[in-house]
Amino acid sequence: MTITRRLISLISFLFLLSANTFAQSGTLSPYSMYGLGSLIDQSNGASRGMNGVGIAFRESNQINYLNPASYSSVDSLTFIFDIGMSLQRTMFKEGNTSKNANVADFEYFIAGFRARKHLGVGFGIVPYTDMGFGFEYKKEVQGYAQYPYDPLYTKTYQTTSYSSDGGLHEAFVGVGWEPVKNLSIGLNASFLWGQIWRQLNVSFSDSYVNNTYKIYNQKIHTYKLAFAAQYTHQFGKAKDLTVGVTVTPGHQLGGDADLDYISYNIQTSREDTIRCKAKDGYSMPTEVAVGFAYRNGHNWRIGLDYSFQNWASLPVNDYKKPDGTLVGNTGYYNNRHKINIGGEWCRNPLGRSFGDKIRYRAGISYSSKYLKLNTADGIKDGPREISASVGVGLPIINNYNNRSILNIGFQWVNESGSVIRENTIRLNIGLTFNERWFAKWKFE
Repeated sequence: MTITRRLISLISFLFLLSANTFAQSGTLSPYSMYGLGSLIDQSNGASRGMNGVGIAFRESNQINYLNPASYSSVDSLTFIFDIGMSLQRTMFKEGNTSKNANVADFEYFIAGFRARKHLGVGFGIVPYTDMGFGFEYKKEVQGYAQYPYDPLYTKTYQTTSYSSDGGLHEAFVGVGWEPVKNLSIGLNASFLWGQIWRQLNVSFSDSYVNNTYKIYNQKIHTYKLAFAAQYTHQFGKAKDLTVGVTVTPGHQLGGDADLDYISYNIQTSREDTIRCKAKDGYSMPTEVAVGFAYRNGHNWRIGLDYSFQNWASLPVNDYKKPDGTLVGNTGYYNNRHKINIGGEWCRNPLGRSFGDKIRYRAGISYSSKYLKLNTADGIKDGPREISASVGVGLPIINNYNNRSILNIGFQWVNESGSVIRENTIRLNIGLTFNERWFAKWKFE
């Protein structure tokens, strides 16, 4: 099979498998109901063992999607293919009430190769946001019966339920070019697609009162661009410091949003619907990220990342009236800040024994969340998130391949707001295939 046919077959496989894979929700967080949903960590399996750090990392045997400028460092003889999945258990706590939930998610496909000298190519499919949560609560309200003091009078209860589903997914292709020694620039061009769906139901036990439904539905098909650069300063032959930066311009996501107001009369079975439409209901923020990475030979490296997302200035089309009047307001979001630090150690990646080649990883991070909520249920502001991870990279050694790596990471995430607290234990599994596709055979 030629290299071209291999590439076509692999790309076709990725897109066919992703059609079913990304239809599943990978979150049950109540905070995913708002905005664009929960933002997903887009790092690969190796980086997740270091809690997502990687803006300044450059590796010949990994595809670092966090910074497309790093594609220029890919080994010229190999084709790299990385897949990942996660298993997680989340403990939710609100006051004295606790609940546990388990989620399994097949997450990403990333691949890359060296197109020519100093020019690398990367492509793949990764998640961007995720939504998937539902809950309801019941309370007693004032009776609507005609004779409230009648002995046959029964109490009236109001049941309010919220549910959400959907999220955004990203298919990308990117290039990384090293025009001069130690300086690389890169670009990821992505296609974003997905759906944002929410529903609010208010129903009553008294049949004299109409039940009401509010359904928001928006399909999104848009683009995303990420510009990047990396510069490496050498300290002798085996030590270096790399600085990396990425800039992702924000823009309106586009797509028509439908909002249905439905009033349903139980006695007459009559349903009245008012539909509102709006364009550009949501926007994507501008993001700037900078990272530093120090490498000491082949034994260890450490990285520090900081990212900023400008959410606070983004308007949201707020449906103020059932007659379809739309008002674009700001003040729904907070700016998001995130800082990560992580590192990796390997005894001797060029050693002969299996133990010498194992990579040990760890990392921690803190981030503020972009949500800014002022709702009747008491959530006053966006939650904050702290997390920590440990992981290993296990070499795959056989008669055909000694360059591939199985990446395993364990991550703890604590997310808390003014009402709901979440503690998540996540197992991240990534498999990096590093195949020698482009070697020239020599015959004697």
